[in-house]
Amino acid sequence: MEFHDGFAPLAERYDGFVLDLWGVIHDGVKPYPGAVECLRNLRRAGKRAVLLSNAPRRAGAAQAAMRAMGIDDDLYDGILTSGEMTRTLLLQRRDPWFARLGTRVFHLGPERDRNVMDGLDLVEVDTPSRADFVLNTGPDDHRSPHSIDPFEATLEACAGLDLPMVCANPDLEVIRGGERVICAGALAARYVELGGDVRLVGKPDPTIYAPVLGMLGVPRSQVLAVGDALRTDIAGAAASGLAACWVLGGIHGEALAGDRDAVRAAAADARLAPVAAIPGFSW
Repeated sequence: MEFHDGFAPLAERYDGFVLDLWGVIHDGVKPYPGAVECLRNLRRAGKRAVLLSNAPRRAGAAQAAMRAMGIDDDLYDGILTSGEMTRTLLLQRRDPWFARLGTRVFHLGPERDRNVMDGLDLVEVDTPSRADFVLNTGPDDHRSPHSIDPFEATLEACAGLDLPMVCANPDLEVIRGGERVICAGALAARYVELGGDVRLVGKPDPTIYAPVLGMLGVPRSQVLAVGDALRTDIAGAAASGLAACWVLGGIHGEALAGDRDAVRAAAADARLAPVAAIPGFSW
């Protein structure tokens, strides 16, 4: 694994980039130092970049949030979120697992993520007992996002009814404005422990990379995936046959603290081999 202080040496070697959002471009509140300028430099160099996020909301909502942070649409060539992919799977019902789902849905998540259901032939119900399946987009706005404990009773009720769960964000946790909070993936992991049937939509599943590579239009050998999470970003790149760059300042930053030996050990323990590691997404 190579170690670089900035992204410029890697930008010279690849033509297309699959970029994570949370932990690479922004922290949910503001861009990381140097990230916007790094995107601009990629554009100036004629490189292509598509954003791939495990955000459990539609791509347009993720773009609107970025615009509010000063990240303009013209800094990248496309965007796909796990929320957008979830909506597509619920709409098309081509996948056998999704084809078996009914139309009555119990949403476990915040109001801002309800757009995943926009325009779908679904009936949202307010209790698990009336539902055919659960749409999990993460902790809602009424319970603490720091622990799964406040959600235990809800998860037990859903599991007791054998409701299948669609998880629109496989992430276990994320750093939001410097604060570590749990994500839909943590609730889904607990649901599996309770015996629940879960379908995770998003990284590291290689399925979500296919449309992104289509947006890029660059040979796979010339694509570099960039992310901060070993479990999703780097593992997803490996499963898709893509080279990966590990950004160390995101979800693992506190644990690794820039220690190169610790970085190498963590990657080896995960049986992953990113081609390079950088402190942050800056030029």
